[in-house]
Amino acid sequence: MTDPEVLAFIERTEAAYPAEANLATAEDNRRAYDIMCAEFRAPRPASVRVRDETCNGVPIRRYKTSGDVDRPFVLYAHGGGFVVGSLESHDDVCAEMADKTGCEVVAVDYRLAPDHLHPAQLDDVTAVWLGLVSQGRAGFVCGDSAGGNLVAGLCVRLRRLREPMPVGQILIYPGLGGDMTAASYLENSEAPLLRTEDCVYYATVITGGDAEVRENDPELCPLQASSLAGLPEAFVVTADVDPLRDDGAIFVRRLLAEGVAAEWRNEPQLPHGYLRARHMSSRARNSFDTICDWIKRKAN
Repeated sequence: MTDPEVLAFIERTEAAYPAEANLATAEDNRRAYDIMCAEFRAPRPASVRVRDETCNGVPIRRYKTSGDVDRPFVLYAHGGGFVVGSLESHDDVCAEMADKTGCEVVAVDYRLAPDHLHPAQLDDVTAVWLGLVSQGRAGFVCGDSAGGNLVAGLCVRLRRLREPMPVGQILIYPGLGGDMTAASYLENSEAPLLRTEDCVYYATVITGGDAEVRENDPELCPLQASSLAGLPEAFVVTADVDPLRDDGAIFVRRLLAEGVAAEWRNEPQLPHGYLRARHMSSRARNSFDTICDWIKRKAN
């Protein structure tokens, strides 16, 4: 990794949120993460109107623009390893996505581990999705990191329940329950901002240490599904310097093999969590713009 903008982003992130944050209590971990996210938070675009409310009992935040009435919405699930993150941590990402796509973005404030174990997080995302589509609207689902896991798991669940599916799923450096001996987990075991041992930690926390859940529940680990047929079209974006890279690549290969339209974009020299770098790194900015362009194109 040699890009000076990316290196500056990593240094600034680690100054506020060191790798050892996972060793703290969940409360202290969340506090450190919130401080780090605030360090990078950008102002909302003037075109975006924001309103907090609840949907089927789950807190949400709506980001609306003047032209979003006839477009599909985007349900957004934030990252944070199921342990950290909130409506505030990804507020600027959601606001800018609404502005760039012209779609309403609806962020979900799902319950966090270890206070609430799987499937509490997915139950919250499901409740919001079903509430939104009950109004007769079509929608995309999008999420980064653990949020990418949740929206992929949502699609697996909706297929099982035979409920309305998203028109597309956008997964940004997702963890999908892949084999942690895969190449990317070994190559990037000590990667900046997310190490393989962090992935193990988060996988343990979300299940309360129950390995059988991870091995047998495709709604938590979509790569464990016996089939991916019938899932929505997918746009999967991974960071090359990230243990989770191969989860996204394998997911797309399997989707394509089972007749599902899918596209994989791998971002060289970028680490996990790079969306926060979009205002200081041209690589990160171009990636975010590509994600928004994909949504906008499909929404049209």
